[in-house]
Amino acid sequence: MNSSAINNKNNRVGLIAFLGALAMLGMGYAAVPLYQLFCQVTGFGGTTQRASAEEASLAERAAASAGGKQISIRFDGNIASDVPWTFKPELATDTIRIGVRDIAFYTARNNSNVPITGTATFNVEPEQTGKYFNKIQCFCFTEQTLQPGEEVRMPVLYFVDPAILADENAKDVEQITLSYTFHKAIDPAS
Repeated sequence: MNSSAINNKNNRVGLIAFLGALAMLGMGYAAVPLYQLFCQVTGFGGTTQRASAEEASLAERAAASAGGKQISIRFDGNIASDVPWTFKPELATDTIRIGVRDIAFYTARNNSNVPITGTATFNVEPEQTGKYFNKIQCFCFTEQTLQPGEEVRMPVLYFVDPAILADENAKDVEQITLSYTFHKAIDPAS
């Protein structure tokens, strides 16, 4: 093989390696949004579903097929170590009818002397119930800014889809835990 053929072969291998590295970098950036999409669609990892008021009305009509079956909902509130807030549910547990909308309230208080903007992450346990736990309205959908010493009540409007009763892995669950953790919001200016 002459040196020109070897150079062409080396250039081709180098180009393929470069394109492979570029593809891996792109997949690294796409991994987080793709994983979030996967979790939202499947309820994997306790990710709840987001529902419209119309979907909630349909679930309430389907609730008749649930025969008035009830389920206990446990509420949990946490804060990251860098958030100087007090954050907790107003009720530790509530018993609701499957398919019927209910509302829960959390309270948050900024214990610092500066405004703090936080964002809540959430999950549902046991994991297999995440795809049936639907939130219509939630403080977790947007960032929350609390002024120094400010205390607020934050609602969560939700329902448990009656389809949970047809799922062999979830139909016998007696209690679902809805847990939130507040983190400082990432400042886009920094």
